[in-house]
Amino acid sequence: MAAGCCTAHPVTQDHLGAALSSAGTTVTAANHAAGLSVGQAAEILVVGIIATGNPAAPLAEAMAISGGAIIGIGALKDVEGLVDSSTKTVKPEGVVVPGLIEPHMHIWTSLLNLTWTDVSHEVCATFDDVVAAIKASAAQTPAGQFVYAKLFDPSLYPGEPDLTLDILDAACPNNPVVVMNASMHYLYANSAAFAAAGVTYDTPDPAGGNFGRSNGKFTGVIGEAPAMMMMLGAMPKPTPAQIGAGILEILNECAKQGVTSLREGATGSLAGVSEVAMLHQLNSAKRLPVRVSTAQFAIMQGKTPEQVAQTWKDAGVTPFSGDEMVRADAWKVVADGSNQGRSGYFMQPYLGEDNGGHGDWTPEGLRGAIRAGLNDGWQINVHTNGDAAVEMALEAMEEILPGSANADLRHSFVHFSVTTDDQLARTAKAGISATFLMNHVLYWGAAFRDTILGPERANRLDRVASALKAGINVSLHSDYNVSKVHPLLSAQTAVLRRLQADGSILNAAECATPAQALAAITRDAAWQIHADDRGSLEVGKRADYAVLDSNPWTSDPESWDKIVVNETYIDGTLAFQA
Repeated sequence: MAAGCCTAHPVTQDHLGAALSSAGTTVTAANHAAGLSVGQAAEILVVGIIATGNPAAPLAEAMAISGGAIIGIGALKDVEGLVDSSTKTVKPEGVVVPGLIEPHMHIWTSLLNLTWTDVSHEVCATFDDVVAAIKASAAQTPAGQFVYAKLFDPSLYPGEPDLTLDILDAACPNNPVVVMNASMHYLYANSAAFAAAGVTYDTPDPAGGNFGRSNGKFTGVIGEAPAMMMMLGAMPKPTPAQIGAGILEILNECAKQGVTSLREGATGSLAGVSEVAMLHQLNSAKRLPVRVSTAQFAIMQGKTPEQVAQTWKDAGVTPFSGDEMVRADAWKVVADGSNQGRSGYFMQPYLGEDNGGHGDWTPEGLRGAIRAGLNDGWQINVHTNGDAAVEMALEAMEEILPGSANADLRHSFVHFSVTTDDQLARTAKAGISATFLMNHVLYWGAAFRDTILGPERANRLDRVASALKAGINVSLHSDYNVSKVHPLLSAQTAVLRRLQADGSILNAAECATPAQALAAITRDAAWQIHADDRGSLEVGKRADYAVLDSNPWTSDPESWDKIVVNETYIDGTLAFQA
């Protein structure tokens, strides 16, 4: 679980930019589905237990597929007329459900440390477990070679402990070690890592960064991008082939969780148009295991948002361009930072501090960034974490949307983490939807309550029930690699709101119903990313589905996180098999 998200880190840009840029800026769609045609007879007949995700007809026993689309679904007798001698009948071992939708995650910013040892709180329940995991990784690494670890989050451990130089020296005496903080604002390193980077005690701090020092020695804590880049400068940079393999690894992990469609939440943040070009190149070589929608980032180095919009347009990346597997359909603007990283923008200070974070734009700058995308017909996605960021973004949208020809494009607030009743009512009135990172509640809820925000603001975290009551369309997301892609876990947390730290419930009044939570990872999430042909199993929709070992629509939400995905299909063809 990382605390930073949605904004490209300079370290990531430095490390991955060249390999990504090698893809060029020519965007050519593969159009795999161009050869598919829907006929009157089924090519595939799926027979078994089918949970359709359609409240009007929740269960079926047969589904007829032609040209990748559903041409019949219901009782077996209802679809028999669609079967002929060429129809292939399949009987999945499990329950057929709609392909799950991941409406906000990150491919590009997750590639930097994809293969590093995971020392997140999800994996390491105690600080001692973190140290043990790093030590175990070193034991499997030849002496002198680097040990890398990721997602260490001190805010989730008592006393918020640092991985000091002394701790890492003792754990890994024979290897240089670098550990990245989940916020990506800090690294932790041992003496061998400093030596390998050529950084001595006398090395001056670069502008905007620092090498922690105390009592004549390094603390082991390296702060901010300029210093972090010096520490990681010698790390081998990946080849384009390695980048491509990393992207496919991420997408395959999504398919493994039953996901058939996702939205990449900040495309272009590292290498501009080349990121879209690379996705299409990979899809041309072999159909991707998951459909990818891209949210074009409003920032490129040295360009105004208006110039960025023109860059996308010049490359032919326009609203809903692409094909059925890779499609550009949103414009991404980031209003603030991370609440657990204490850079989210709040109306009141963080506990024990004298500031409440900051906005990433001035109010007028935010309006300009939003207009640049809206004027070109993009759906607007605004990252909002703190309540002050929500207010700033809401005021901007309330001013800009009325009278706009593009006002009704299912614009959304991403995270929408801490909100007031007034903000919920106004968001609904403005016609803006929301997507919630429920793992904020599961993993960080106790830290928000006890050490970061306090009980009152923590109770206003991820208000799914209140948002729905206000009339806001909602979805749930992982923000990968902030947390792992696991839609059924997100849905479970939306229903239970149980904290991992102590098992308590964070504001039971905000618990969603099971039906609401499942809709938020299927048909409502599909609606939000303009995937109206997905999200439920109905006639006319794509045959995107997963085969699970249990039916979440009829099982106890307590078990949802343990449901196993056996297979995932796109257009009725296999995308993943356990």
